[in-house]
Amino acid sequence: MPKANRNLPLVACILTVALSALGCSEKSAQSAPVQAPEASEITYSSPQVGDAIDRAVRYLRGEQNRNTGQYGEGVEDTARVLIALAQSPRAYSIDDGPLVADAVDYLRDHRTGAGLIFDETATANDAKIRQTLLAALALAKVGASGSGVDGEEAEALATAAKAVDEVAFAQVSGALLPLAEPLDAAALRATLHTQAESGLFPQGGLANTVSTTTSAMAALTATWHELRSGEVKPASEVRPLPTAAAVDVQKITESMNRGALYLVNEGAVEVGRWGAMGQADPGITAMVLGGLLATPEPRPTEVDAAINAGLEWLVSMQKEDGAIHAGQLANYVTSASILALAAADRPEFKAAIEDARQFLTVLQADEGEGYAPGHRYYGGVGYGGDERPDLSNLQMAMDALAAAGTKAEDPAFNKALAFLERCQNRSESNDVAVVGTGDLGAIKSGNDGGSGYAPGESKAGYVTLADGTRVPRSYGSMTFALLKGYLLAGLQRDDPRVEATWTWITKNYSLDLNPGFEASEDPSEAYQGLFYYFLAMARALELYGSDEITTADGNTHNWKKDLSARLTAMQKGDGSWENTNSPRWFEGNPTLATAYALLIMESTL
Repeated sequence: MPKANRNLPLVACILTVALSALGCSEKSAQSAPVQAPEASEITYSSPQVGDAIDRAVRYLRGEQNRNTGQYGEGVEDTARVLIALAQSPRAYSIDDGPLVADAVDYLRDHRTGAGLIFDETATANDAKIRQTLLAALALAKVGASGSGVDGEEAEALATAAKAVDEVAFAQVSGALLPLAEPLDAAALRATLHTQAESGLFPQGGLANTVSTTTSAMAALTATWHELRSGEVKPASEVRPLPTAAAVDVQKITESMNRGALYLVNEGAVEVGRWGAMGQADPGITAMVLGGLLATPEPRPTEVDAAINAGLEWLVSMQKEDGAIHAGQLANYVTSASILALAAADRPEFKAAIEDARQFLTVLQADEGEGYAPGHRYYGGVGYGGDERPDLSNLQMAMDALAAAGTKAEDPAFNKALAFLERCQNRSESNDVAVVGTGDLGAIKSGNDGGSGYAPGESKAGYVTLADGTRVPRSYGSMTFALLKGYLLAGLQRDDPRVEATWTWITKNYSLDLNPGFEASEDPSEAYQGLFYYFLAMARALELYGSDEITTADGNTHNWKKDLSARLTAMQKGDGSWENTNSPRWFEGNPTLATAYALLIMESTL
């Protein structure tokens, strides 16, 4: 159970001690350089580096002592992990659950009456002061937005954290915590090359892999920021999507066959394997297999041969814990693999599907991971585990669980309901209240019935109310994901939560873009993940069981006809599809975009 104000007394108590001992620090040991692998033409993007950081976070969470919250060998390792988590691309804070909150408790439990924080390894005074300073820095980084802090206590906490950041950190970071420098191309390749499948970074034969992994995370984080700042931003100009007259089943089938042949003859890395930049990827392969299996039979011989080879490859990638992946995005890849294997409907895959289903239930943020039902992330699922659950990952997992035979009354779906409610802008069922920090106002639920990306978070930004409070902006893809989640969990159309979701959908129905991004200064943002949006729409409306939507203007739309017409108009001459307005999330890759299109069109038949 979360402890209210857990970080306030600790930061306030140690602040004076930490600032008075600045001259007593020592330089941390420098790690031995990593031997780079052979030269390669491969370059890395910020998402790829971010994936490596996420895997490292998952490894560290697995190494955390679930009873005490400790990381590694004691106070110093625990503090360094917290700092690395806070400075990582996801900027973890005390609100992110046990991986941070339990570690904060561990540091607090090691505070002495004098305000120092140290463990039994610190026998000399300089070692005690060193550990105290690192703990102070860690608490300042993760604690300034601690949940349950308000009023005067929030102001005191923010002041203390600011003092530690601007004074102590500035004076001691060079000695205690050298700022990581971005890695050059060769060092980046070498570092990523050394990462184990579990996410750890071994180095120089050192036994303390928590320490080596934390150091690698810091370097990768610096590199991620540099890569991100130099990468091409989405286009600021967009073209309206092409339109077409309504199409019949025959034309839809012909379009799907052309797309399937493109994937088999043009998009494959080798028979039964697809990916990006010439490298096979099980996640993209699973999505492609789903698209090929969605293509109506009889299918061309080469398509069926590719399906058979691809399914066998996916099964060969399954781990002992049931997951199917190549070391990253465990939830997404496993979920996509279940959907492909289930669509094949073959008895030889039943055991693999069940093992993968069990893996997904373990990923859920619940009591087994240290989350109480009152935590805002309870019931959610993240990219590879419980580090940062979101609705995108959860709806993918729920889709897969349902395809694997999980019933609506299953505990996994019951727990998911709590997370779904906290994503929806409906104050009657959403209890999320995030304390504001700095100049940012507090976050609370709105009431339009739509959904953001996660509890208290939206990729479409926030609506700021007159009193400064912020409401996560609802947008299309996540609102359809919410509707689908509610229906998979057994809610009926007349449930108030479903009715509120449907109201948002009827007011914002669009196949021209992903609605909800109208306030963005960059018009391309409404096209990011466009095929993902169309797929969420198709699956949600198929579950809802109505072919028609009556919008706020009184017009009735047949979404199946609208969607099939839109997609056939967007198909390119070679049979592929591509998100030309925004390549983000690999939708600029015709292989993945075409797989999406086939899955979407299956729902329109």
